[in-house]
Amino acid sequence: MEKLLHYIWKQRILPLAELLTTDGQKVEILDPGLHNRNAGPDFFNAKVKVGGTMWVGNVEMHLRSSDWFRHGHQTDAAYNSVILHVVCEADMEVETAGGRTLPQLQLPIPDDIRQKYDTLCQTEDYPRCWRIIPSLPSLTVHSWMSALLFERLKQRADRCLARLDALQGDWERMAFVTLARNFGFGINGDPFEQWATHLPLHACAKHRDDLFQLEALFLGTAGLLAPEAIPQSAREAAEQDAYLKRLRSEYAYLSHKFSLEPPMPSHLWRFLRLRPQNFPHLRLVQLAQLYHQDTASFATLIRASSREDLHKALSVAPSDYWREHYLFGLPSRSSEKRLSASSCDLIIINTIVPLLFAHGSRTDNEEEQERAVNILEQLKPEANFIMRQWKQCGLSVESAADSQALIQLKREYCDRIDCLRCRFGYEYLKREKK
Repeated sequence: MEKLLHYIWKQRILPLAELLTTDGQKVEILDPGLHNRNAGPDFFNAKVKVGGTMWVGNVEMHLRSSDWFRHGHQTDAAYNSVILHVVCEADMEVETAGGRTLPQLQLPIPDDIRQKYDTLCQTEDYPRCWRIIPSLPSLTVHSWMSALLFERLKQRADRCLARLDALQGDWERMAFVTLARNFGFGINGDPFEQWATHLPLHACAKHRDDLFQLEALFLGTAGLLAPEAIPQSAREAAEQDAYLKRLRSEYAYLSHKFSLEPPMPSHLWRFLRLRPQNFPHLRLVQLAQLYHQDTASFATLIRASSREDLHKALSVAPSDYWREHYLFGLPSRSSEKRLSASSCDLIIINTIVPLLFAHGSRTDNEEEQERAVNILEQLKPEANFIMRQWKQCGLSVESAADSQALIQLKREYCDRIDCLRCRFGYEYLKREKK
């Protein structure tokens, strides 16, 4: 409920009666200040008049005055700059660590706002604000969607940049790790990132022109050449597989040549409920082909400007053995086993666009950031349960830019019941009638 008090203050939903402190001084709110979502007072740089005196400083809010002491603010010097304590219930006086008694404003939350907020928080329907979405002005919807898209792009770019810093500024390595993570398509994302970080790229670079040696390094580093990595049902056939024997021999040679670290434990890879086209073996040899052909280097990816260019770069077929296998020792129907168009789109959304936006952010290149958005606008929206729900509410989802914005809305606002920061939630509180 304290969040609702923040909302009342920020939106200046104030009672018609004159505002007075608990000791009878008149209060005028000239500027509510900047909402602080981190540690420290709730609003920075507010401007208020208390008893005719102008004060500029911070404002702290609680449901009850006694929460000031319960949170330990009376001994925290960070709260010495507070000029006004705003509460729903003033049950005692409060003072700062410096010994200054704070003026307190008792600010009631209107009953209709409280009821609407309770409805938003308690409803099990998703989205909670579905009732008003069909009546929202298109400008309100589009402006919020644009803000959500930028927020999601920045969030994902920040992850890329954090990975870049951890890799000592190596853009090429960071791009490879990011690409590999998204080849896990969610379920195996963590193992793929661990594998890519573990992979000896210095060794791979020396054998880039030999696809077989790359496959040995990629699969061997992943621990998938080990006997325990073979499913029990396929183990007997796999042990007779000439290709697997050659890979093991080649990996042993390369491991000795480059003094490689032990491979990953094979139990980290997940297979349960995976479709065969998402098995780690196939995704790893597809990555080996990309690395072999050098079509998905960082420099190549960030130069691309269209969906077609990126599909051409990403849609590679693995070596001949994998045309008829998903696992060692288990033949499959013959096919090229290229990345599907929908898989390419997901790689573009989750890898290339964040990389491009991250590079544009780090180098202050607005053209690259705009190109990242343009690429999303060329792609079809993701087809999932989240999109179906928003469409049922009356929202138009026409491109991946829209679907990315709505994923951000669900994960960062709806799932957290953070309706007070959502523009749709704001409209609900403002317009919904009981």
